[in-house]
Amino acid sequence: MNAGNLLEIKESDIKGHYGFAKSLLEGFDYSPRFGKESVSAPAQERSPGIGGSSRRFRSTTPGMVTRSTARASGVHLIQTINAVDDDSLTSPTEAQVIHALRRSLATANAAADQFAEQTALGEMMKQNLAGQLPSSSQSEFGELLSAAALIALQVFANMTNFLLSRFENTEGKVEIGEVEEIVTDNVHNALSGALWELEQNILKHSVSEAELMATVLACTESLMAKLELRAANTPRLEAFVANSYRVEADDFEISGFRASSSQKSTKLTMSFKKPEEVIGNHIAKYQAMKLSKMVMAYDFERKLNPFAELGGFIFTFMGDGKPGTGKTTLIQMMAGIINNYCQVAKYPFVYQNLSTDSIDSYQGKSGQNAKAFIRAVIDPNIIGFGTIDDIDQLAGKRGDKGSSAGQQEITAVLMESFAGANTVVRGNCTFGMFSNYPENVDDALRQRAGARFLVDGPQTRDDYIDILSLLLGKNHDIPLGDHELYAAQELKRAVSESYERYSKPQEAGLLNVFDKVSKDIGDMDDIAKLGTYLKAIQEADERFTGRAIKNITDAVKTRAMDFELPDEWMEKPELFFEKTYDEKKAMISELAQPITLDMIIQEINRYADSEFRYADKSDEVAIENIVREMQRREIAMKRYEKGV
Repeated sequence: MNAGNLLEIKESDIKGHYGFAKSLLEGFDYSPRFGKESVSAPAQERSPGIGGSSRRFRSTTPGMVTRSTARASGVHLIQTINAVDDDSLTSPTEAQVIHALRRSLATANAAADQFAEQTALGEMMKQNLAGQLPSSSQSEFGELLSAAALIALQVFANMTNFLLSRFENTEGKVEIGEVEEIVTDNVHNALSGALWELEQNILKHSVSEAELMATVLACTESLMAKLELRAANTPRLEAFVANSYRVEADDFEISGFRASSSQKSTKLTMSFKKPEEVIGNHIAKYQAMKLSKMVMAYDFERKLNPFAELGGFIFTFMGDGKPGTGKTTLIQMMAGIINNYCQVAKYPFVYQNLSTDSIDSYQGKSGQNAKAFIRAVIDPNIIGFGTIDDIDQLAGKRGDKGSSAGQQEITAVLMESFAGANTVVRGNCTFGMFSNYPENVDDALRQRAGARFLVDGPQTRDDYIDILSLLLGKNHDIPLGDHELYAAQELKRAVSESYERYSKPQEAGLLNVFDKVSKDIGDMDDIAKLGTYLKAIQEADERFTGRAIKNITDAVKTRAMDFELPDEWMEKPELFFEKTYDEKKAMISELAQPITLDMIIQEINRYADSEFRYADKSDEVAIENIVREMQRREIAMKRYEKGV
């Protein structure tokens, strides 16, 4: 997505389509294409004559004949919406829905017109109207009409959802199933089909205003999900997806077939943890706290974070450790910190967790769920934090027969989203993958984690005293003893000691490589020697590829930005949040420090240690499984022989 090509959809063009949009909402005849039975409102609720007097639209596609598979029915959305409650007057909620639909229909037509001007479609439509379209162009004409229809549907669904999501009465939820009436003959038929299906769902599911709003939101979300899949296999869309579009009056942006956000913050119900309540895990805690401040440097006007431009921003990270070492506590701490900062800055904050509930037996649904999760977090109009807890259970290894189709779908979506060709790191969000068994995560997906947080829990005697005192609470008078409470959790000292540990590797396999290279070339005091060490690691573990080097250099850049933004910047919006992008960038640049050899060696060892640890665990698990199977076979053979 080229975020630099931001084109405006003019207000005059939108309002020019208001009359057409209003006529669609008032009434038209429609014959559903896919054989679904129409649900009709009671006769007394219909105004006679509106549908019957309107002319049917004739397709502009040469040679295309529209065949009805069901009886034509009148679609009267304004009356259907007004009939949701018992009041004869239009309520504020009903008015919100009607106005959002009119605005979205008009914008959809304006966007389709803009697409026609950018492509050959506009000229072809003129030729077709005059009966002068060459037969050699009919195929291209049909493809362009289909592309315009998909664009109109996407803008209509996206904008309707965007406009209605900002209201407070959107907490209801209805299950509507999949949207089916997706017609791509042309823009008019496409929008007519979408409105017909919307009315059908309102008639089925809406008996209150809350359900009305929820039904419209559910329909538009389902439609957007279907359109995203359809667009992947539809030609002639390049002119649309290569640009972003903006409707200034609504602060609404269109970026291809991705859903926009209404900039509503997620209501978090989790129990937040304070940093002092995270015992041990010094490097992980320190990096999580730094990252929480980094993401707050995002500039909403420029749609970019200075840290993403200067280096050091962590877009994805992997947190691994044994069960009970504090991964959930770390998530609660980080979400709480970002949430508090966003409240001060008045920024919209969205937290999402991809859970096992996202795995669906229906083909393609798991992938849709994963894409919806990604879309919600990366939206450039919010500050986002996405977590994937127990990722080894969610994302299957490619080629693993034990992984379900749904798990494989989630793996594919995450790999594409975290480091795919269209991935754009703006610096407004971060994703954390957490696992007790990272060795069970697909190698390529795991390597897309730019940083590694070893969540090893309490380690020292002081750590265990601190966690015991913390968890006991204050409802006792047992003396503390000879101990300074939480002194060991003082981050600067603890982090410095943790980093120094990695001046030499911690894993035996990597230590052997390190010692051999050091013996051959001496101290690693220049880039050539460091490169020799990296090559030796690759020879010992073929999974140590160019992506690993990128992750290491990103981690080194993060260390160069090894400073905390001052707390007062987070507490007083005028000191930082309200500055321009260039001012923020200059303030951050002044705090940066130069890269050192120690940083590079330590980050090589930290990253490579994690890979060797994962490989050793993975190999050991595989060996144990084979040994266990051989033992079972041996016992089975003995029993079989006794039976004979």
